Amino acid sequence: MARDPDAFSPGLTAALRQALDARSDVEERQMFGCLCFMVDGKICLGVRRDELLVRLPPSRHDEFAEQPGVRELSPGGGMQGYFFIEPDGYARREQWEFWLGEALAYNPQARATPKRKPRTTTED
Repeated sequence: MARDPDAFSPGLTAALRQALDARSDVEERQMFGCLCFMVDGKICLGVRRDELLVRLPPSRHDEFAEQPGVRELSPGGGMQGYFFIEPDGYARREQWEFWLGEALAYNPQARATPKRKPRTTTED
């Protein structure tokens, strides 16, 4: 399947790579239309177009949802703690550091992302 070349902002992607560069436990993986940055095997941050994806404590979901420039990944409530941050919400250094700091602080307590099952092909 062809990927949309505009799906991931090069500037935002580069900024995340730079912010996480010192860590040895980061892996990039494409999932649900995002380029996700897995930290210690868990979704932590990501990029979709020019939006920053953050994984935050589900217990503080309502608090984060009220912040300007923030929208839930799943408005139906199926993915508590996952948010997209619009560029206006991370443009200033203190905003950027806040979102990355919150996501990285929560990561050690986050549940691990289930391992992918290997794809099997059946021949008829």
